[in-house]
Order: sequence, then structure tokens, then C-alpha cells
Amino acid sequence: MRENNLKELITEIDNRNLVDKAEMKLIEIFIKKKLKPGDPIPKETELAEAMGVSRTVIRESLNRLKTIDIIETKKHKGRVIKSPSLFNVLQKVMLPNILDNGTLKDIFEFRLVIEVGIADFIVQRATPKDIKELSEIVKNEPEKSNTVLFDINHEIKFHGKLYEITGNKSIIEFQSLLLPLFNYAYESGIINKPIKVKRYVSHKKLVDILKTRDSDKFRAAMRAHLDNHFRRIID
Repeated sequence: MRENNLKELITEIDNRNLVDKAEMKLIEIFIKKKLKPGDPIPKETELAEAMGVSRTVIRESLNRLKTIDIIETKKHKGRVIKSPSLFNVLQKVMLPNILDNGTLKDIFEFRLVIEVGIADFIVQRATPKDIKELSEIVKNEPEKSNTVLFDINHEIKFHGKLYEITGNKSIIEFQSLLLPLFNYAYESGIINKPIKVKRYVSHKKLVDILKTRDSDKFRAAMRAHLDNHFRRIID
């Protein structure tokens, strides 16, 4: 019984290796043919004959490429090249409960860099309507909120609006990517860690500074605002 199971296992590994190779060859073909988003890809039979493998191997390889957003199926056109979304692919493997603390720390550092970095875009692109919406979000926030841990929906609503103001699709997608991490940080209790407050800027203060249209001040304020959350995660 053990011998039969071992043979089956070896066969499965061999098949997967063949699919891996076919997958890489498909990408090579797309590049050499200079296919662009919307262009149809060769038929399964053509690809199988060209590579000397079965259609089953080709089909599984194509399904993998579909999973990572490189190809899609269009009505009346069949499979076509797609402009992939890096964040959609990452979101499929963004499982915070199985990420180690080092990886979580790296991602929150990335968030810090992004949110401080988008300060200029926010200041330049925020409309009076945007600022009014932010003011509504923070209107019930206490004046001294440096030790207040806000409801996660409040955090997402405020920071989500900042991402939206940038008008940058990839930045907005990045915020969506972080949502499972926000939930995990709150539900796991790691964000409840007490800290020694060194500097802090509230949501309400951020909105007040945004109204001045001073990019340097807003950037510095954003860094100070995130400092407490950052310390809760990594200290």
C-alpha cells in the first residue's frame, strides 16, 4: 500500500513540473508574439502541438495564468491577454493569521511609507467636497484622542477616503489589500498594546491641516498620526 501511494505521489509531482514548464513557455510565447491586453492567444491545440504536450497540460497552465490575472475569457473572443492587477493577486494570498510577525511588520512599514508619501497628492487633489466629507467623518472625534482606539470601520472610512482622494487606482487597490490586516490587528488584540505616547496628530487635526493646503505640514502630520499605530504593531 505504501509503495502504491509513493508511486502516485511521484506521478503527481512529475505532472506538476510539466505544467510549470508549460506555464513559463506560454508567458514566453506571449512576450515573443508581443501580445497586448485584449489580444487573443493561440488555441489550445496549437499550443499543445507546438510544445509537444497534451491539451490537458495546456489547459491547466492557462487556468493558472487566469488565476493570476494574465489572461481572461471574453465572449465571442475566447481567451485573451489581460492587464494583470498585482494587488488582486496578492489579495488571494493575504492571510494575516498565517503571516509571521516579521512579514506583518514589513507590510505595516509599507503602509507607513505609502500614507506619508501620498500626502502631496492629497493636498493637491482634495476638492472642497472631499474636505467636507472628511470633516463629517471626524466631527464626533474627541479633541484629545491620542489614547483612543477607534472603531475599525472609522479607521477604514477615514483612511479609505484619503486613498480615494489621490485618484490613483493602484493606491486605492493597495488600501483594499490591507483591509484583512486591519481586521486582524484589531481582532487579534495586538493593536491594543499600551504605548508611551511621544507625538500624535488626530484625524481631526489632519483635516484642519489639509485645509491650509500645506504639503510639508500635512506630510509631517501624517507621519506623526501613524506613529502610535506603528509602535503598537512593532514595538
